[in-house]
Amino acid sequence: MLNKLIKDYDHPERPEVRVRVGRFAGFVGIILNVLLFACKLVIGLLSGGASLVADSLNNLSDAGSNVLTVAGYTMSGKPADKDHPYGHARMEYLSSLLISVFVIVIGFEMLTTSIQKIITPTVAERYDTIAIIIIASTILVKLLMSLFFRKLGKHIDSSTLKASFADSISDVIATSAVVVGMLLTPVTGPMTDGIIGALISVYILIMGIKLVVESSNTLIGKAPDAHFIASINKKIRSYDGVLGIHDLVVHSYGAGKTFVSAHVEVDSESDVLLSHDMIDAIESDVLRDMGINLVIHMDPICITDPETNAMREKVSKILSDMASEYNSPISMHDFRVVKGYASQTKILFDINVSTEMPLSNDELYEQISDEIKKINPLCILILTVDRDYFSQRYES
Repeated sequence: MLNKLIKDYDHPERPEVRVRVGRFAGFVGIILNVLLFACKLVIGLLSGGASLVADSLNNLSDAGSNVLTVAGYTMSGKPADKDHPYGHARMEYLSSLLISVFVIVIGFEMLTTSIQKIITPTVAERYDTIAIIIIASTILVKLLMSLFFRKLGKHIDSSTLKASFADSISDVIATSAVVVGMLLTPVTGPMTDGIIGALISVYILIMGIKLVVESSNTLIGKAPDAHFIASINKKIRSYDGVLGIHDLVVHSYGAGKTFVSAHVEVDSESDVLLSHDMIDAIESDVLRDMGINLVIHMDPICITDPETNAMREKVSKILSDMASEYNSPISMHDFRVVKGYASQTKILFDINVSTEMPLSNDELYEQISDEIKKINPLCILILTVDRDYFSQRYES
């Protein structure tokens, strides 16, 4: 059905399809929430139920959050301009953050109202059977709406629709609490509704805070997904002539707006023009097949000199032992050996370490230099230390 309603629905990787799906979900949410608001408001006013009227206003605020969804996706779909050369795709993350804040506000208001009911209980409101049945049916509508948001959110991997799903689920729980209160309060006393509401509101607050943290992490710049890193690594390594990859950095400007830079090692004795053609081919293929803007820096390395290879193996053993000692991965690249005056030898290379490495850059230099001098006291170490921008090694 969604295939007929949304053009190219089966291609969520396309930015324009994400916008269509997000806006469609937002419009559906607006229509349903306005209908629920009207239904609850009318029944609440006719029956004199204050809690039901308050719950109807919650649906009206949900319609407002759906308006944010539509606005967020509309703005995220705008093309790049002079002031925003990377496009506007991050507006999706901003709308997700605002909806998450809505969830927290709703939870806080419910908690305040519930505490007030516990402190100063009022006469229990009574509802007829028809009103209770109608209100219970609205729970089913909201549940279906939440499942709808979750399905579309997973389909396009949208933090905004995931927040809308959480918002809808919180309404399902809140309205369920209202119905339970309708049934129990006349029997167990006026404090029942307040106690149930307080418990539910705490749950909604916790869920809202988690959503805010998730949305904020995306805006701040969280570490890229390990599977994403592995897929780029696998793609680049599939080309003959690629000896290694390092200094891989990912910049995300929103869904479909990913820029990646990497250093790729090639044989220094290969024809430089052929190596350059290979690099160009990798960049073009990654853009075509993965939709990623990739920029590669070519690093020529020597792999045929026996002395250099022998020293590389010894240094690799030193780094492997250190990685085990500190339980933190270390990788090496750009290894070179330069013979100098009076038998002095310069050992030049870079290492990548994770942000969890307990040693400072200076401490790493001192320890590695000391170990190399045990092999040859005349060796001079020239070391560059890089810290990874992701939590899992892409070499794995």
